[in-house]
This record gives sequence, structure tokens and C-alpha cells, in this order.
Amino acid sequence: MEIPTTTEEYASKEPYPQRLEGGLRRNYNYHKKNPPNQPLITIITVVFNGGEYIESTIKNVLEQKYENIEYIVIDGGSNDGTLEIIRKYEAHIEYWISEPDKGIYDAMNKGWAVADNNSHILFLGAGDLILSLPAVNQLRSNKAIFGKVSMGNNGFFKSTSDWKLKLGNTLHHQGLLIHKSLCNEPPFNTQYKVYADYDFNARLFNKGINFVFSESFFAYALPDGLTSQLYVQECLSIIEKNFGILWKVLAAIYYLYQGIKYGFRRISIFS
Repeated sequence: MEIPTTTEEYASKEPYPQRLEGGLRRNYNYHKKNPPNQPLITIITVVFNGGEYIESTIKNVLEQKYENIEYIVIDGGSNDGTLEIIRKYEAHIEYWISEPDKGIYDAMNKGWAVADNNSHILFLGAGDLILSLPAVNQLRSNKAIFGKVSMGNNGFFKSTSDWKLKLGNTLHHQGLLIHKSLCNEPPFNTQYKVYADYDFNARLFNKGINFVFSESFFAYALPDGLTSQLYVQECLSIIEKNFGILWKVLAAIYYLYQGIKYGFRRISIFS
């Protein structure tokens, strides 16, 4: 299924037979407003069989003090009770959909497509939490905002938007708000299994997008433990594509110097 670029195109697509939909937008044609004094934030949760964690994330989003939040949930066709939890909070969710997908980035592209065209978009997975959001004046003035991310017992993710982005993904998506106007097409390349968000960040960086740090923006990301040589190779291929072979070699050397940062004995630089 090709991912459309707008809500209208998405609605015109033939659905999977298993597609289920709901929420305020679907049931009542309700859409959040976007007043200048309170810019709209779209929070998207992508989940598949996340029944153990999804409720804590939904409740966290609904409890935010910032009033102008559009909440969207993209479910991959869960069968573990996740859908029942989503429906429990349906009266407070702008839009949710449940249908099979081709992986996390396919689902994230769906969420991006149906998000309000004039909103800052934030992705939270099941188990992730928002601890605080950026100040209103930062939302009004900036299209790309990043903050701090806690990784639980793994410590803090040190987000940065400088040259270090050429060595690896220094912008964690749970702590990153991107205005939809910066990308009018599906932002995530689904050929990547783990680092499509890094590829998106790298493309924005190459366009000269100014990522602004917000001291008040703070999120918690559930550690996922995704590490393998395949994923390192994926990261290195993204570096080569966006920044060139020299940065790919430097990145591989950097990983080795950091004590095999991703937990590998060997890293093959060239695939």
C-alpha cells in the first residue's frame, strides 16, 4: 500500500479488509483549531501489540497541561488487547486506525499523512512519556525543536544538532518536534528498519533547517535494546548517503574508539 501525502489522499485509498478506525475526527468530523497564541501539536503514537505499555502513554498525553494537542494513534493490527485500550480513550483521541502495516516507519508515515498540515509533530511509542513540552513562544518561532530525553537506567540521550549528527543520530524522535510544513511527502524511507528517523533528520540538516534546543522540552523513551551489526551497517549507509564516504569512515572509527559503542566486536565499514 503506497503511503499518501495528505489526509484526503489517505481517505481515498482502498482500505485493508482489516482496517478499523475511530476517534473524534472520524466519528464527529472534529478538528482542533490552530490559534496563533497556542500552536497545534500533533502527537502520534505508533504501536503493535503494545498492550503492556500503551495505556500509560495515552494517559500521559491526555494529562498534558498544554491544551492544543491533537492525538493520533496508529496501530498495526494488534491482537493483544491494545485495541481495546485505544477504544477506552476514544473520546479523547482525534483519530486512530488499526490495520496491518509494513513496519514502524510505514506506520509513522501514515501518522504524518493524517496529521494537521499546520502542526508540530511528535512521535511517541508505547511506553514513552512526555515530561514537559516547549514554551509557546518557541513553538511560534521555530519549525524544528529538540529537547532532552531520558532513557531510564540507560541515562540521558545527549541531543545535539551540530556536526555530530554526521556521525550518528543525535536527535531522538521522542524529543523532537518537527513542523509538517518542512516535509510534504512521507518523511521516512521504509527500506530502513531502525534508522529511518536518522535519515529524515540528516536530510533536514542538509537543507539547512535550524534545530532549536528547548530547555523545557523533556521526554522519556522506553529503552528498546535494538542492537546488531545490521543496524550499525544501516546507520553507516545513511551517513554515506547524506554526508559522503569520508564521514562514513570517520563514523565507523568513532564507534570503535568509543569501545564499540553499539556492543559489537567488529564493524565492517564497507558493505
